[in-house]
Amino acid sequence: MSYFTRLTDIVTCNLSELLDGESDPQAAIVQIVVEIERGVASADRSMTTASSTRERLRRELDEHRERIDHWNDQARNWLKTGDERQARLSLICKSEVEDLVAGLTQQLNAAIATCDHMSTTYRALQARLAEARRREQGLVQGATPAESETVVLEDSESVDSATAERIEDELSRLRAELEGEAD
Repeated sequence: MSYFTRLTDIVTCNLSELLDGESDPQAAIVQIVVEIERGVASADRSMTTASSTRERLRRELDEHRERIDHWNDQARNWLKTGDERQARLSLICKSEVEDLVAGLTQQLNAAIATCDHMSTTYRALQARLAEARRREQGLVQGATPAESETVVLEDSESVDSATAERIEDELSRLRAELEGEAD
């Protein structure tokens, strides 16, 4: 039985509710961890694809902007030689490329939004995976599903540097609050 059909199902799930309904919570959490790991891998692939699309669109836009400059220069040169017809044709080509740039700019904005969304989803999936692994460890150690919710992993290597820095900042803030209360 599959627990999740979409990445958002993983992000929005309540592990306690999933485990409460299971006759074998330990087997269930193992399956849940596997599915979340697959979701993380899928999100990673999607992030890579979105990032590659974003960069390709940026390069393509740069090339087309150069083409706009080229057609503008061509029109100017034709006017210098007195050929208004060729200048007009060059400006028509420039206008076509400008329309293309407008469409590509919208696509680039969508690609940037997709990258941002996938990055946020990826971090949320990583957090859900860490939670599921804590629950799994708690169940392996004999905790009930409810007790496994409060298990803290000793392995701090699973925390990335940005999260570790944020945690250290929060610890400093809490220490300062406690010192303020003690005074």
